[in-house]
Amino acid sequence: MRGDYEVITFKADRELLEEMKGIANRSAFIRQAILAALDSTCPVCSGTGVLTPSQQNHLSDFMQHHRIEKCDTCSEIHLVCEAQ
Repeated sequence: MRGDYEVITFKADRELLEEMKGIANRSAFIRQAILAALDSTCPVCSGTGVLTPSQQNHLSDFMQHHRIEKCDTCSEIHLVCEAQ
């Protein structure tokens, strides 16, 4: 590790490499993309897309006073609190 950075690597197929050719600073682009992805990761499943049985139980309790609804404006799914 040098300074505050550690070098990591990942595999990229030819299509991805072609798409990234015009990016001046690929390292900065990749860092920003990873941070953006981590920022939008589900806080319950940590991005796995699967809940453990305990998480399912907690969600079931939570859903007793909440519902899932599709937004009329942006069409995105969101939670609505019914506890009020």
